[in-house]
Amino acid sequence: MHEIISHRRARGATLPVHMAKSVRKTKRFTDKTFNAWEFKVHPPGTLQLARTDLSQETADKKTADKELEALQEKLYELQVRYWMERRRAVFVFEGWDAAGKGGAIKRLTALMDPRGYKVWPIAAPGEEERSHHYLWRFATRMPPRGTIAVFDRSWYGRVLVERVEGFASHHEWQRAYDEINGFEKMHTDDGVTFVKFFLHVDPKTQLERFKERERDPIKNFKIGPDDWRNRKRWDEYLSAYQDMFDRTHRPDAPWVIVPANDKRQARLRVLRTALNALDD
Repeated sequence: MHEIISHRRARGATLPVHMAKSVRKTKRFTDKTFNAWEFKVHPPGTLQLARTDLSQETADKKTADKELEALQEKLYELQVRYWMERRRAVFVFEGWDAAGKGGAIKRLTALMDPRGYKVWPIAAPGEEERSHHYLWRFATRMPPRGTIAVFDRSWYGRVLVERVEGFASHHEWQRAYDEINGFEKMHTDDGVTFVKFFLHVDPKTQLERFKERERDPIKNFKIGPDDWRNRKRWDEYLSAYQDMFDRTHRPDAPWVIVPANDKRQARLRVLRTALNALDD
């Protein structure tokens, strides 16, 4: 419309009064608009799984367990503060199968008041969820004021399993990075504390845990054909993880790679990081 108007004016055409007023009031929104989003993402390669040291082991288990208990008590105190101050927090857990996400979440929430947090275990979307945009089911699970939400897997499935296994088209998972950044920034701009954990193990450790799960009658429900199939595509997942870090590791919602070959060290790292984030 602006090009047409300019062209008519150049030829001496006169606009009706009501159109002239409309044109004067029109504002064009561009990337320079004051409230436009600019996703400040850390430089590509800032986080790399290949550079993660997985060799650290717990030397003194009793000392580590005492520190864990002390961290849990402090996290409960911060949870109460968040409730009183009507603040919100989101912790996202992603990582390799059998990396220990569930165990880390269990220790994170061990002493928290269950009225003040919610753990969301994320599986494949149901029929109703598939009828909406893929972020819809996560938007409805974001924490009310004064509470904390913990996601055991998350919206990053769009650029991970859905990408690698072909459940999302190339266009769908490519555009998802900006959609995810926008979704998260919408909440961090609204005051939500946001931390995303990635639990990392090597293939050997994962294989040992897979076999342990198969032998354990209590844990064997955790292992299935999908886990073994995903393991065969290790390199494809590595590539997807790296793209995820490069495109969505932001100062307002950072990724934290957690070395998880040693479960105690992983849990301590998660609790320390969560404590620092909540206490900021």
